[in-house]
Amino acid sequence: MSHDEERTALLAALHGQRQHVLGILDGLPEEALRRPVLPSGWSCLGLVRHLALDVERFWFRAVVAGERVDLESGADAWRVDAETPAAAVLDLYRREAELADAVIAGTDLDAAPVWWPEEVFPGLPPHALRRTVLHVITETACHAGHLDAARELIDGRAWLVLTD
Repeated sequence: MSHDEERTALLAALHGQRQHVLGILDGLPEEALRRPVLPSGWSCLGLVRHLALDVERFWFRAVVAGERVDLESGADAWRVDAETPAAAVLDLYRREAELADAVIAGTDLDAAPVWWPEEVFPGLPPHALRRTVLHVITETACHAGHLDAARELIDGRAWLVLTD
């Protein structure tokens, strides 16, 4: 498989998981998106904000590209202010995904990250872009599953996943 074919396959898998995240939330009213669903207290909007900031922005813009971006610390990325409209959080996720795609498109799959957060991951070696994309696919898929369970608890809707 060529690098172009591999990049296309990785992006297709990542796009599929991102669509799952947005699709399972489609049609939920603002109140339901903000409601804590599990005893830990996270909401669907909080999880999407986490995906935007701690996953897409952190891994692709900060780590892979070395871009100096605002990063949240601790659980701050999971918090959504009452004044922040749900649409703004969903748009933030879409925008960070677009920016991440640009980084992926412009970076060699074998490239090491420009910045590695040793203080966050002490002793772990940095990985090439392809492993970072696989990590983000896995994390996004895991959180898409969390959102599936949350949606079913909120209103009984289940996301139907069909494979080729």
